Amino acid sequence: MGYDTYVAAGTVLDLRGRATAAALGVPGSVVGGHAAADILGADCAPRNAIIELVVGRRRVRPRNGVRLRQDVLTEEEVTLFDGVTVTSPLRTMFDLACTLDHDEAVVAVDALAHRYRLDPAQLLVYPAARDNPRGGRRIAAVVADADARAESRPETLARLLMRRAGLTPTPQLEVYDAWGVFVGRLDFAWEDCKLGGEYQGDHHRIDRDQWLRDASRTADFASCGWSILPITSDDVFRRPAEFVRRTWAAVDARRRELAARSR
Repeated sequence: MGYDTYVAAGTVLDLRGRATAAALGVPGSVVGGHAAADILGADCAPRNAIIELVVGRRRVRPRNGVRLRQDVLTEEEVTLFDGVTVTSPLRTMFDLACTLDHDEAVVAVDALAHRYRLDPAQLLVYPAARDNPRGGRRIAAVVADADARAESRPETLARLLMRRAGLTPTPQLEVYDAWGVFVGRLDFAWEDCKLGGEYQGDHHRIDRDQWLRDASRTADFASCGWSILPITSDDVFRRPAEFVRRTWAAVDARRRELAARSR
């Protein structure tokens, strides 16, 4: 692993394990970036994310697979989480918003904001922004597209696809029946035509119990007058143009249907 850092033979380290080991090899360092987000419980990091260590103004010998960042953090920007010193949730949001490509930056900000109930707009007045950091000009655009209600990376990416196409669903809408009983929360909702979009990962397809739960949820929403549009990983990651076209068609068809009923 590194100087005086060892793990049992055959151990396969995940991002958290790799970051912990790297930090042990550089005493006094702080885990930042995607690894910090992962340790903090925000699911936004790719599997092959590089480890970032913040080392203050020190000069530290380079480590394989580790990015060393010279930066001075305040006490409020550092936290101890499960025995690992990491950048705080807000500082981690700020760093990732400055350094990642736009969509992945929004994914990271969404995940951390949702996990810690933070307002992405806090990044616009974050003290470190006054130092005009590299990539700081991206923050306003990231904040404009961020939404703390998102509950997963695919949901964020689906929302960005729809937003660019002019589709503006309400995320995480709570639905109640005629008696005021909570029915469920829709990933996306077009309230004017009672159309909901539900993201269904691959496990929804192969897990029979999950499939049955999905069917039951769809029936519950239907009893309240809602129609459900399933959204799959293929829609978001493989066929985004077709996904947008199909979603627009579903929204238009649903609006025409309700308009015809009201005549």
